Amino acid sequence: MRMRSYARSFLLCSPLLASLALRAQFQQPTDEELKMTSDPKAPGAAAVILNLEDVTDDPLHYRSFYTRIKVLQEKGKELATVNLPYWHGEFKITDIKGRTIHSDGTVVSLDVKPEDLMMSKTGQEQFNKKVFTLPSVEVGSILEYKYELRYDDNHYSSPSWDIQGHFPIRKAHYAFTPFKAFQKGAQAATSQYLIDAHGNAVNMLIWWRLLPRGTDLQTDAVGRFSLDLTDIPPAPDEEWMPPIESLLYHVQFYYMSAHDSTDFWVSEAKRWSKEVDHFADPSRPIRDAVASLVAPTDNDLDKAKKLYIAVQALDNTDYSRKRGAVELKRMGLHEAKRAEDTWAQKSGSSEDIALLYLAMLRAAGLTAYDMKIVDRERGVFDVSYLNFGQLDDDIVILSAGGKEVLLDPGEKMCPFQTVSWRHSAAGGVRESPDGRAAAFSPQQVYTANTLTRIGDIAVDERGGIAGSVRFLFTGQQALHWRQAALRDDLDEVKKQFDRSLLPQVPVGVEANLDHFLGLDDPDVNLIAIVKVTGTLGTATAKRLLLPGFFFETRGAHPFVDEEKRQEPVDMHYAEEVTDEITYRLPPGMTVEGAPQDEKIPWQGHAVLVSKTKVDGGQVTVARQLARAFTFAKPEEYENLRDFYQKVATADQQQIVLTRSAAAAKVN
Repeated sequence: MRMRSYARSFLLCSPLLASLALRAQFQQPTDEELKMTSDPKAPGAAAVILNLEDVTDDPLHYRSFYTRIKVLQEKGKELATVNLPYWHGEFKITDIKGRTIHSDGTVVSLDVKPEDLMMSKTGQEQFNKKVFTLPSVEVGSILEYKYELRYDDNHYSSPSWDIQGHFPIRKAHYAFTPFKAFQKGAQAATSQYLIDAHGNAVNMLIWWRLLPRGTDLQTDAVGRFSLDLTDIPPAPDEEWMPPIESLLYHVQFYYMSAHDSTDFWVSEAKRWSKEVDHFADPSRPIRDAVASLVAPTDNDLDKAKKLYIAVQALDNTDYSRKRGAVELKRMGLHEAKRAEDTWAQKSGSSEDIALLYLAMLRAAGLTAYDMKIVDRERGVFDVSYLNFGQLDDDIVILSAGGKEVLLDPGEKMCPFQTVSWRHSAAGGVRESPDGRAAAFSPQQVYTANTLTRIGDIAVDERGGIAGSVRFLFTGQQALHWRQAALRDDLDEVKKQFDRSLLPQVPVGVEANLDHFLGLDDPDVNLIAIVKVTGTLGTATAKRLLLPGFFFETRGAHPFVDEEKRQEPVDMHYAEEVTDEITYRLPPGMTVEGAPQDEKIPWQGHAVLVSKTKVDGGQVTVARQLARAFTFAKPEEYENLRDFYQKVATADQQQIVLTRSAAAAKVN
């Protein structure tokens, strides 16, 4: 099933005439710009955008872009290659001009025709990009280019201004002349002008914005919009941020067939729910399939689990490969329009499989609902952004035993009653006994996502080690590695796992995956057996110093180095990590010192507990970090950082071994 998102492209039902828009012109650089070697307002920036202009005239079906960039470092030279994506056929990129100005004022013009590359094609839709590289670029150069985007006279497209990016911007100008019927003094738009993707008459021009404090859109006497900004900082770059696109300055315009935001979401949710119920209709083929899979004596959860296992066994094309229309036709298949199609073909997208599962639950007489949510890896749900397309995925809500159970059947290898972190604490819309409403899925509890590392390591008198560590995963990390095994062969997954071990083990130690246990079965714990060898710690004539906490020696603790925080913290999911490492000591060495037992709490959020046990010729160090929070606000950052600083200090403790007199003499 392919749910349709709200489109920002509309069919024009009568032609319009308008005056020509002003075009940006190339500028003569100032002496300050030519001599510029850094930007005091953005220290360390590889480049600075001196000027940026983005002007749209919708009645003329026209948009122009103009950019000037100062290259300050070698990395900034990458901006000389410009990619201009567009929909082939409906849009055309024309009048591309560019030049490079060296720091001595020498001008080198662009004289090469840009390449036009096809990026993708589905049916009649083709997505292209034009690519060109400005000539003779060096550190200190000013890059300058402009181009025009023209779209078909039968279509209109409202602009999206992505204001903040990877580089600072000194000066930016944006302008938008809307479709004539939406300008001041014009009569209200009717169906003779615009219709949306669902055939509804468009009657509103809406804009959604996130801008620096103290700035806002301006409108003139006829309703043209403009925005002028100076000294725009680069996008924030902090550890564990929410998806960056949700945090950046931007303005989004769109025409719509609703009177306000409430009207929009009510109508869109109603349309969505109607399409879901049509696709997930428990038709006769679905009822027959369910009858063959469950028994009348099964309780509700048993029925739900048996059906879940059945749909999880299907070919999920989001994890294998999607079949094109030609291949489907050759195989006698077609794009699923009903749940029964997905079941008959034993194949479908994540969305198809989720809605097939919904249909099967309903056919089994169970009460179940669909929930359409944002993928938290890609964005954050914002009800003020009137675009249903921001919702990516489907999860299923089962009502059983007086409780609601969240299920993620479209997530391949996801165990029953487990939800991918990308679908937890995620906003969207859901069906319910009372109709449709905005909602958020629950956050994950830390006990659902665990990593336990149990190691047995033999140490020789010079600090050489050999041993093994057993990694036991539940929850999200188990799901990650099982899905990796769907996308790549086992040898490649082993390489990926070994790379993930590099920042975990001490310097001088090699860790290699020997084998997995339970990789193909999501209903059991995933176990990885890892071999470790190398040299650990520091040896002197009388002592051997070993890290007390094997997996923490590199000190890769989050948030320890950042003094301040601008943006919220999003750690994806809560989790619990437990380590128990036993060091087997060489003959002739005794324990002089070992890590102290610790308990470091951040009340209501996290706790670190560690214990050390010395028993004859071995030392066992146990450590458990339980992190119950997923999100933290910037105002909570001081407490968060204080906790991790204390954890980092505790993790630097060592095991001190003393050599006997005889052993020291031999060495």
